[in-house]
Amino acid sequence: MSWLDRLRGGFSKTAERVADNLTGLTGRAALDTSTLDDIEEALIASDIGPEASRRIREAIARQKFDKLDERGLRTILAEEIEKILAPVAKPLAVWGFPRPHVILVIGVNGSGKTTTIGKLAHWLKEQDYGVLLAAGDTFRAAAIEQLKIWGDRIGAPVITGKEGGDAAGIVFDGVKQATATGIDCLIVDTAGRLQNKTHLMEELSKIRRVLGRLNPEAPHDVLLVLDATTGQNALNQVEVFRQTANVTGLIMTKLDGTARGGVLVAAAERFGLPIHAIGVGEQADDLRPFDPRAVARAIAGLPPE
Repeated sequence: MSWLDRLRGGFSKTAERVADNLTGLTGRAALDTSTLDDIEEALIASDIGPEASRRIREAIARQKFDKLDERGLRTILAEEIEKILAPVAKPLAVWGFPRPHVILVIGVNGSGKTTTIGKLAHWLKEQDYGVLLAAGDTFRAAAIEQLKIWGDRIGAPVITGKEGGDAAGIVFDGVKQATATGIDCLIVDTAGRLQNKTHLMEELSKIRRVLGRLNPEAPHDVLLVLDATTGQNALNQVEVFRQTANVTGLIMTKLDGTARGGVLVAAAERFGLPIHAIGVGEQADDLRPFDPRAVARAIAGLPPE
């Protein structure tokens, strides 16, 4: 199955939810204020968010319809969603010199953070980058073990410490090893505790200080992993982590099987942060760069081009 087929399959429930919410709105003779209000409410109910829904409503209002048909509505929906998504679709570039390029990966526990690190490392290795993983989430033994399993699976070395140990120390060791061995990219797992934002901020600040002494340009990326199944709660996480961690980009996971993929559009419209990649499955190659046109068509229920 091609990536586009998997992408469309991953967004199928989201597309169905959008379609269900728009049921009964096509076929109306008049595109009046009442119909436009109903369309806007249907899009908000699909997790697309009030800002993006209002923008799409205004675009539909500018169209000339004798009668609003389903295909026409889906086409406009795809076009407007693509306009919202295109500015934030930015590939992750491993540019940092001196090496290693350092990526901090953050996110709440359960968001798919550690799994995403494994998939991201696999994707970078496919491009012939050398990758080292650092198990900086020392508060969960399961996270350390999970990262080691991914390292074995994809052939990437993993720096670990003891449970409850100093994450900044592990990052220090990681940079030293990556520098000594000429590895291109160091990906750092971090603890995901939103219930204690002060502690989280202090830990990330300490990691940044350690990195700054070794390479003033690091970290080159701070990527927030979001679980699409949480819907609007994902937007709250962006708010918190932007304030505490200086997020530079987003990765959206668990888009396969959820009806709440519209939150991707809401995040793009509200925050404008780069979306580097999305995940639509559990396999190592199920994380791929974000394609705004393909995603927009999938959400609108249109076939891949």
